Amino acid sequence: MPVNQSKQTFINRKAYFVGSGIAALAAAAFLIRDGHIPGAAIHIFEELKVTGGSLDGAGSPEQGYVIRGGRMIEEHYVCTYDLFASIPSLTDPAKSVKDEIFEFSHKYVSASRCRLVRDGQKVDVSSFEFTEKDRLDLISLMMHSESSLGAKRIEDWFAPTFFENNFWLMWATMFAFQPWHSVVELKRYLLRFIQLFPDFNKMGGVWRTPYNQYDSMILPLTNWLKAQGVQFSLNTEVTGLDFDLGGEHRVVNGIRYIRDGETYKIDVAADDLAFVTLGCMTENSTLGSMTSPAILNSTKSTGAWSLWEEIAKGRPGFGHPAVFADHIDQTKWQSFTVTLSDPAFFQYIEEFTGNEAGTGGLFTMTDSNWFMSIVLAHQPHFINQPENIFVFWGYGLFPDRPGNFVKKPMSDCSGEEILLELFQHLKLGDKSQSIIDAANCIPCLMPFITSQFMPRVKGDRPDVVPVGASNFAFIGQFCELPDDVVFTVEYSIRSALTAVYTLLAIDKEVPPVFKGQHDVGVLINALKTMHR
Repeated sequence: MPVNQSKQTFINRKAYFVGSGIAALAAAAFLIRDGHIPGAAIHIFEELKVTGGSLDGAGSPEQGYVIRGGRMIEEHYVCTYDLFASIPSLTDPAKSVKDEIFEFSHKYVSASRCRLVRDGQKVDVSSFEFTEKDRLDLISLMMHSESSLGAKRIEDWFAPTFFENNFWLMWATMFAFQPWHSVVELKRYLLRFIQLFPDFNKMGGVWRTPYNQYDSMILPLTNWLKAQGVQFSLNTEVTGLDFDLGGEHRVVNGIRYIRDGETYKIDVAADDLAFVTLGCMTENSTLGSMTSPAILNSTKSTGAWSLWEEIAKGRPGFGHPAVFADHIDQTKWQSFTVTLSDPAFFQYIEEFTGNEAGTGGLFTMTDSNWFMSIVLAHQPHFINQPENIFVFWGYGLFPDRPGNFVKKPMSDCSGEEILLELFQHLKLGDKSQSIIDAANCIPCLMPFITSQFMPRVKGDRPDVVPVGASNFAFIGQFCELPDDVVFTVEYSIRSALTAVYTLLAIDKEVPPVFKGQHDVGVLINALKTMHR
């Protein structure tokens, strides 16, 4: 569409979204703000009963709170802050969500005094413990092109001893990397966050939202979209899209979906827009309880993965979902959320780590067979959380390994058993039982949680707007955006902004990815840190 075409053309269009994760919600906001499309012309289909996709957070003191996971944010998330500068805060409408995040992150500055724990004691992490070969391998990786790296794994690039040093133990648990993940993704992460190297052992530069990311980001954004008239169809599963790929322009002309057991189809005009969130890292997540484990659900017969398979089948340029979704043993891990009605555990951890909750961040039990980490966020972590309730989160990267103390896999453990294992690592001793009596630990098993990190080559992730596409785009974690890194809120929002500006030919540039490697000062500081 020509850039100078009138706003009237825009407002006659309808826009349809498959999925209601942060990418879809952001794209809807950009359509309204920059595309001047009325909210009432935007329709969002969501399989679940709540918006937000993988940025979730819910619960109560009685039933327990649950967060499947959280994504790190930092000051250079330019697309994220571009969006949230336009969205009013829930707690103070005079402020934007961006203002709220900035104020909170400057008030509660990350300065971890306890990043790794071994045998119940803090580990000195002042050095990354690199050998000269490790340094050369890292620098070489950052200099190699992605095409030359291909589908190599991280473990193909480094010596086995690399995975024992402080750097890897901190890096792997902060970002959820495994040795078998894509070395291309590691390269992107190294370049994207090279500015964090000097204070990486303290989690310096990591920013946070005032509450969990659902309450702080998804809820205000959803409320704003509803106020603009955006229509949400929850409990609605999109099962397929109809394409016309034969002409000069490739278009979506129909959306098929199921609601309440009934099958429907919407006709999509050539001037309408369709945005499809491909894949889902939290698809098929299951919850356990204090007395029962979470049960692995590895089916792909419905939901986001089966939809992508249906879309991509026989259609070049639409990606290869099997690359990401067919390796559950390598993409799953387990998280747990603990609700406490007693402050004793928080008091113990604050004294042990030397950090007030919300200032230290993640710390990892390096000798845990489950490779277990926990984080105590600033309290309250939920908008509806009472003052006498405390919530913390943790996860294990190796849920199939037997515990050091509870002699069975983490994935077979109840919430109580997970706490028993954790408290033994922390050497809580006779304090353990009283804390467990005041706790509700809810395990969560996620079969696809790091699927976006699997080794891949060019074409496995489709372009946001495929060649020839005139009315549809792919958004979220499984489309291709040069330079930026998956498993971040920024990646999803960047895909949304790219999709909207491209399809509407809006004469504005998507803000470039921050590239600290082009700053001499950043490079010097990173090299100094690597030699500590």
